[in-house]
Amino acid sequence: MKYLSILVIFLSFCLNAQDKNENINKEIAKGNFKKAEILINQKLSSGSLSAVETANLEYLKDRMNRVRLDFKKTEKDIKTALVKYYPKLSEGQIQKWEKEKSLEVMVIDGEKRYFNNAVPNLFRINKGAKETRIAKDGPIQDDLKDFLKTYLPKTVSYINKESKLGSSFTVTLKYTVTLKKDAVPEGEIVRCWLPYPREDHERQSNVRMLNLNSDEYVLTSDKKTQRTIYLEKKTVKNEPTIFHVEYQYTSRPQLWGMNDNEIKPYKKEDDFYKQYTKEEYPHIVFTKEIKELAEKIRGNETNPYKIVVKIVDWITNNIPWASAREYSTLDNIPQYCVNNMHGDCGIKSLLFITLSRYCGIPAKWQSGWMLHPGNVNLHDWAQVFYEGVGWVIVDPDFGIQKSDDLAVRNFYTNGIDAYRLVVNDGISDQLFPVKYFPRSEPVDFQRGELEWRGGNLYFDKWDYHMDVDISK
Repeated sequence: MKYLSILVIFLSFCLNAQDKNENINKEIAKGNFKKAEILINQKLSSGSLSAVETANLEYLKDRMNRVRLDFKKTEKDIKTALVKYYPKLSEGQIQKWEKEKSLEVMVIDGEKRYFNNAVPNLFRINKGAKETRIAKDGPIQDDLKDFLKTYLPKTVSYINKESKLGSSFTVTLKYTVTLKKDAVPEGEIVRCWLPYPREDHERQSNVRMLNLNSDEYVLTSDKKTQRTIYLEKKTVKNEPTIFHVEYQYTSRPQLWGMNDNEIKPYKKEDDFYKQYTKEEYPHIVFTKEIKELAEKIRGNETNPYKIVVKIVDWITNNIPWASAREYSTLDNIPQYCVNNMHGDCGIKSLLFITLSRYCGIPAKWQSGWMLHPGNVNLHDWAQVFYEGVGWVIVDPDFGIQKSDDLAVRNFYTNGIDAYRLVVNDGISDQLFPVKYFPRSEPVDFQRGELEWRGGNLYFDKWDYHMDVDISK
């Protein structure tokens, strides 16, 4: 069963390949979900499918449901939400925003369905809409930017030039996942994987588990790409099933202060270099658009760090942050970003990694949570490798800062603040113990994963919450 599940999960990433499901994939691509489901059910009822083929078809149905959950807004919902700002909103204006991809829409079974956060995103993506909102509501307060304006200059000044590390503080986290009552029949075992801090980074150390609402658990090795703590609970009728962990660690900021003289030529024949500059289907792929963009950004520059700065600068100026669809519903995340010209932190990070790799700069993923005051949330960033220096953190989402101090301006091209929880050092790793059913989030791991013997438990079945206490 365990070995089969690994194969099923691997194949779930290749669902849109031109294979036996070609006709089904074509209908899905056209938004004909009901027709696709009829075709899937016909295949499932044939009795001639292998276990892997059956699992893949079931996942196709599940994936369509995930898209439906992301696109629940109707045209009426959109007009109602926008009437405050556009009392005389016309069909032509809506269509213009759709064409510009400022208003994310999808036709599902012949009906326009809008992304759940389409309206908030419109005011983030479209400059004209943003100005209209500011004119109506006044300037938008950005607590995080205000915090960084004070925090970053102080941090830069206190970084130890030899260790590259700043002063530390202690982080205490309480993380809770609550499965809704009766989401699973009474008496069934729910399997749960929760995020747990990594300990293989200088800036995150002294990890201690303080509390866990289970006597039995499995804590994965710190060398695992996506670090988890695994629990099991039996469901009780009319009661939610709660998984809770509390832990503590020491966190420090880190700033490399890049020096051109430190960077040596890459050893391009080494397996290490090839591993982190290669394509990795389905999300790190050198498409025609990615190649053209990378070459445009890089120009004639040959210095790896200067290329990284140029990529981050381009993302900062051209890719506004916007709430994202679930990653499991996107076939190629960086290509989606290029096509739509917006994205959240993970979308920007995967675009950065792909562009960097195409430019011959080893790059990989890192993620967990951001813990800045008033801005506790999931967060993703990246790492690049420089020969003679090692792995260096880059946060393409925080990007280039507005400052006359170059060290502050470029802080997130070669450094990271201390308000982080590092959980993942890569994407799409196999969980341990093995998860039998396809994950809710097959790329990243931050919220957790749940399943029972009846299948995966998607995000609509449970809630998550983190409490943060920072002491210096």
